[in-house]
Amino acid sequence: MSEPLALPRFRRRPRLRLGPAWRQPLAIAGATIAVAWFLIAIFAPLVAPYDPLAQSFTPTQAPSGAHLFGTDELGRDVLSRVIFGARITIPIALLLVGLAAAIGGLLGAVAGYLRGIADGLVMRIADLVFAFPPIILAMVVTAVLGRGLRNAALAIVVVAWPSYARVVRGLVLSVGDAEYVQSARLLGASARRALFRDVLPNIAGPVLVLMTLDLANATLLLSGLSFLGLGAQPPHPEWGSMVATGTQYFQFWWMGTFPGLAIFTAVLAFNFLGDSLRDVFDPQTAWRSEDTQD
Repeated sequence: MSEPLALPRFRRRPRLRLGPAWRQPLAIAGATIAVAWFLIAIFAPLVAPYDPLAQSFTPTQAPSGAHLFGTDELGRDVLSRVIFGARITIPIALLLVGLAAAIGGLLGAVAGYLRGIADGLVMRIADLVFAFPPIILAMVVTAVLGRGLRNAALAIVVVAWPSYARVVRGLVLSVGDAEYVQSARLLGASARRALFRDVLPNIAGPVLVLMTLDLANATLLLSGLSFLGLGAQPPHPEWGSMVATGTQYFQFWWMGTFPGLAIFTAVLAFNFLGDSLRDVFDPQTAWRSEDTQD
């Protein structure tokens, strides 16, 4: 008697599962808001109902069906200006955080790995920058270089890099003493090779968390400089300068309220994402989250 033919078994594909930290309400809210702002910044010409610079409407109209956020003192649509403001604030904040992380991370890695004179020099310069409040130092740098968005961005990089230098230095000091790094050096690996191949990849997680949180700080600093007249200059639709204009027309509340809400939601989203990333890269927090889910 012949044996029955065995039917082939199809393995079920494993479903993509998010970690416990990403299933938290704050993480979902932060990711949703951040993705929404990124999409708005990318597709602003398609999303905005009007030209943000066109002075084609009745000035200071209250929010209505034709103008959801009203119009400003020059007859420009506030909603369109808020949407196009995302194309200025968010990309520049990303660029600033990337530059600050690259400069500060490199200097911190060199200081922590080489130690000695390099460590002392980099840390003393970082301490000098930390001695001033960030907004005050950014104002001084911008005032020296001159008003404008480019100079404001440079000032924020000057203010932001010491945080990465200090964090990366501390991580490199701890990772550099690990056995696998010492073994690589004993096997003939150069200091530069051990730094870039063995040390830096193991400190990427905390640096990524700091970068996400710093997106919120960069957004606030850039908006603050524009609010003070040192950043974006008219007629560019930047959130901070729009809030500054709104403070001159308190009776027309919508002129400053909606740009302020845009800053608030963007900063809140980046903070939520930073907290979620910290939970992902923190083993103790991850274990607590898994125990809670179980």
